[in-house]
Amino acid sequence: MDQNNKNSKIKHKKIKELENIRYFFEKYLIAERNFSSHTLRAYLKDILDFELFLQKKQQTFLNTDKHDIREFLEELNKKKLSKATVARKFTVLRSFYKFLIINNIIKENPLEVMKGPKKDKKIPLFLTENEIQDLLSLPNIKLRDRAIIELLYSCGLRVGELTSLNIKNIDFISNTVTVIGKGKKERIIPVGDTCLGAIRNYINERYKLGLSYNIESPVFLNNNAKRLNQRTARRVLHKLSIKADIKKKVSPHTLRHTFATHILDNGCDIRSVQEMLGHKNLSTTQIYTHVTIESLKKVYNKTHPRAK
Repeated sequence: MDQNNKNSKIKHKKIKELENIRYFFEKYLIAERNFSSHTLRAYLKDILDFELFLQKKQQTFLNTDKHDIREFLEELNKKKLSKATVARKFTVLRSFYKFLIINNIIKENPLEVMKGPKKDKKIPLFLTENEIQDLLSLPNIKLRDRAIIELLYSCGLRVGELTSLNIKNIDFISNTVTVIGKGKKERIIPVGDTCLGAIRNYINERYKLGLSYNIESPVFLNNNAKRLNQRTARRVLHKLSIKADIKKKVSPHTLRHTFATHILDNGCDIRSVQEMLGHKNLSTTQIYTHVTIESLKKVYNKTHPRAK
């Protein structure tokens, strides 16, 4: 066997080993972390990006050190990626190398003593109460679309949580909605009478149109009587916001931000907001307190005689 063939076989074997490691890491994420398919794809994409970076240096993630990690982060910054994106990629690498240590694939963790990059604390976009009213006051809104807006604003759901709801998840007697959130964690959220009325009107309309349903049926359907998908839900909000002459970019997540901001503004405690939003960490919810402080500052500057 000549040297070239031998080197080629060694290289092929190494590639196969790395592919197997990625495969088992994916299985680990599915089994241990209960990640959604979206989060799982993002994690694996980040790992592949890092691997491609290392290939340029003729290295693999089995023989990296903290200097390689720093070089990778510097390259991401040069690409003008947001701080949040860079911080997420660092978090993914931390999880990956922890997995490698646990499974005795490597002996030293290059990220063990490294601090992750700080994220930008962006004030989330939200609608005012008047803008919400403008959205819901539009004439000739489909009953389904009105119910979508009411539910997103009433409960602060993620768009995936909204589209995965079945009729059994809506309790019209106890005024609650049962949601399966991130990590397949179930939470129960209070819901107002106005919102329940909008959902009831929409379901009654379906019944009159001859669309049979049971408790396992989706709450929201598309024009083909199939479960509404996330893209369509986003498109609905976008179109209605344009009709309402709202200058902001309105998405399901905008209404989630709006829900959190408005109930905090009206005296809800932050722990309750954390529970309703399904945030794992209180720090994630605390960004909405910055919003309320900003709104207080605006009111103060407008009303106090000696504010300026």
